[in-house]
Amino acid sequence: MKIVAFVLAGGEGTRLYPLTVMHAKPALHFVNGFRIIDFVLSNLFNSGVCSIYVLAQYKPQSLIDHLGGVWIPRFNGKDRFLTVISPDPVGGEGAFKGTADAVYQNLQLVRRHEPEMVAVFAADHVYRMDIGQMADFHRACDADVSVAASPVPIETASAFGILRTGEGGCIREFQEKPLRPAAIPGTPTRAYASMGNYLFRPAVLAHLLEEANASGGSDFGRHIMPRLPGRYRMFAYDFSGNSVPGVAAHEERGYWRDVGTIAALDAARKDTEGSRPRFDIYNQVWPILGHEHDARLINDADRVSRRKERVEPRVHRGARVFETTEHFCVEPHEAPFRNM
Repeated sequence: MKIVAFVLAGGEGTRLYPLTVMHAKPALHFVNGFRIIDFVLSNLFNSGVCSIYVLAQYKPQSLIDHLGGVWIPRFNGKDRFLTVISPDPVGGEGAFKGTADAVYQNLQLVRRHEPEMVAVFAADHVYRMDIGQMADFHRACDADVSVAASPVPIETASAFGILRTGEGGCIREFQEKPLRPAAIPGTPTRAYASMGNYLFRPAVLAHLLEEANASGGSDFGRHIMPRLPGRYRMFAYDFSGNSVPGVAAHEERGYWRDVGTIAALDAARKDTEGSRPRFDIYNQVWPILGHEHDARLINDADRVSRRKERVEPRVHRGARVFETTEHFCVEPHEAPFRNM
């Protein structure tokens, strides 16, 4: 299975001001050297999705520097690439008018690769996800469009695209940031929120973007997704059923956070703290990558050549130390978890 991914990383992040005065929201530091964009890229990489275009626009330089120094070197080989695309000049005539327009301006890349599916994913959320499981769902439903969805508290649901679903996850209605969000049937305290992660049948995506462009639509959430129920085979993928290896028993299942405000960002950072964190950023089975000092993932193809124990004379800023560590010298053979 071949997936081409577009990562939407052009947002200004006005609710995160003043943190975003000089940096795009996805380039903001999270904890211990990780950036917000590292979560979506780690999920794609760990899932074996290694054909990735990052669409950047607002204050892109620190994002480009991070991707060029830490991420792009990971992608080498046939059909393995990470390419950053930013309008030149930023703010000029060719500037992206919105999330949908950003992908529309790069539709030729979809046609070039002829993928089975196109992933359009947000770059500003904190979570772990095996995208292969969503792709399996998309295929099993013979879907034109699949939307990753997660239950959220009804009192915060107005900040999201809200789904009303029917049998088998078929989406009956998509409302972008409604004032009165509909609750999940039988669960009045929760609503079903779009995570901003979509899988498309390529021909359907091209038609939708061309249609939106002709009518002046530029945004997935506002101009495209609400018009699809009833017209296309559109399904909600229940993220709560996504299983990622290495998650400890004390962690929150289905952890997903939109960190679009300073309060939300601070809360997510706190969720990584302590010896029993709600979200363990150091899961070594499904690692969050992107830190300049990443350890190599040990897998079955790696060979341990020698081993010794030692006490480090110093510890990197922000590190959590609970016990002594065994250090291994490994000859790595980096490979994705899944072959998409």
